[in-house]
Formats: sequence, C-alpha cells, structure tokens
Amino acid sequence: MADISTSAADKKEKEYFTDVPQQAPGFFLKGSHQYDWGLKNRLSKVFNPKDGRTVMLAFDHGYFQGPTTGLERVDQTILPLEPYADCLMLTRGIQRSVIPASTQKAIALRASGGTSMVSPFEEWEGDLDGKKVKFGRPGFEPLSNESTALNIEEAIRLNASILAVQVFIGSAYERQSLKNMTDLVDAASRYGIGVMGVVAVGRAMARNAQYFRLATRIMAELGANVVKCYYTDEGFETITSCCPVPIVIAGGKKLPELDALKMSYNAIQQGASGV
Repeated sequence: MADISTSAADKKEKEYFTDVPQQAPGFFLKGSHQYDWGLKNRLSKVFNPKDGRTVMLAFDHGYFQGPTTGLERVDQTILPLEPYADCLMLTRGIQRSVIPASTQKAIALRASGGTSMVSPFEEWEGDLDGKKVKFGRPGFEPLSNESTALNIEEAIRLNASILAVQVFIGSAYERQSLKNMTDLVDAASRYGIGVMGVVAVGRAMARNAQYFRLATRIMAELGANVVKCYYTDEGFETITSCCPVPIVIAGGKKLPELDALKMSYNAIQQGASGV
C-alpha cells in the first residue's frame, strides 16, 4: 500500500530500521554488490571508494532554465571548482563546449529534457462538484513533460559514468518520466553505465519525508542505481533507510554557507551518500 497515511497508528506500524545500515558485501556502495564489473568501476568514479561518498557538482540547470544566475559563464564560475568535486553533473552541450577532455572527474550526464521555464499553461477538463470545468496551471507541470534527450551511443561517446534523468512522481506526466528512466536503465545496463533518478517536486507538492520515501523507493524499484532528492529536516533518515540504493541530496535554493554545510553534514549523518 502506498505510503499516504499520516495517522499515528500507521506511523507506529512502520519500521524503517534506521539504526541498522544496509549491508553491501563485496563492494563498498550500498545496493551495488551484484552489479557487473564495468558498472562497479564507473560507480567507483562517482563515489569515492575510501568512504563511499561523493561531492557532485551539478550545473545542468541550463537545460530548462537557460543562463540562470551563477551559471551565465560556466567556464568562469564552475571550472575553478572542478578540482574539489568527485563528479560533474552536466549536459552534453556544456561537456563538449566547456569541460576539458583531460578531466579525470566522473560524468553524470543529463539524459532527459525537452521543456523550458516558459512552457505554456497546461489545461484539462475535469469534474468539480458535479460540473464539468476547465483546470489549468502554469509553471511547473509543463516541465514534467520531458523525454529522453540522448541515446546510449552518445553517452558512451561522452564517457558517461552515470545518466541523470528527471522523474516527476505525482505529476501529470509521471508515467512518461518513469518510462524515460526505465528505458535508459535498459539501455545503460547493457554497457555497464549507471542511471540516477532525480526527484522533481512540483510547487503544489510537499517536500517532506513521506513524499520522498515514495518517490525514491519507486525509482530504486524500477532500476535506478542512484537517486537524487532534497533533504528534509524531519525524517530524512527514513528516506535513506528504505531506499536500497545510494541517495545524493540536491542543493535546492541558495543558502548561507554555514547553513549549507550544516545541511550537508546532517544529510550524511542520516544516511545520504553524497551532496
């Protein structure tokens, strides 16, 4: 049954075993011990084998936001940070045009897209108090109408370690975004390339542990090797505990430096594998 109940009785019935780490015999990374050699090797570049953690420098936002603040010139703002990251999360356009081919960093390649911040309103008809009415919403929901943005041959050419695909659980295009992910899982697994499902949260959706438990578990169940989601102040340890693959937290809105460091520390202490 879906995790949609908020009753006290339901919470008492659930057991997340947050104090018992999931074992990964034979390999350092959670849920990855049965993968083939090539995929393990690529994941060993995304995550540091010494501690199982990653610092993932994500600057793929331009695929739907354009030159957003701080990313107007990737060569000026991002390249100086490259030495301090384990993995670069980016689009193929930026990889080819800006990132030196001599980089030794793992590549998390953006593999979904097709919409933008100026996508039109989405309209549909429905029932309201027994009457047929038109509904509409701007902004986020059209963004969920993504497709795959590259094929596996392109990922191989660009030496991707892992593919990043947005998944919109609870949105109008939930099914399509999950199909995007599973199609990429099928293609990437043939060549030992990983897939990272990235949780997208609509403006009308609550960014709470209940939602992220649902979204991250669905993605892991459908084959994602890594999941990326937001940190929650309450219950984050239940998200990481019931997700059988590594979770990397997304940055979200800009925070004061100390607050960002505290959030990162708390996330790692509560089971995240990277930031």
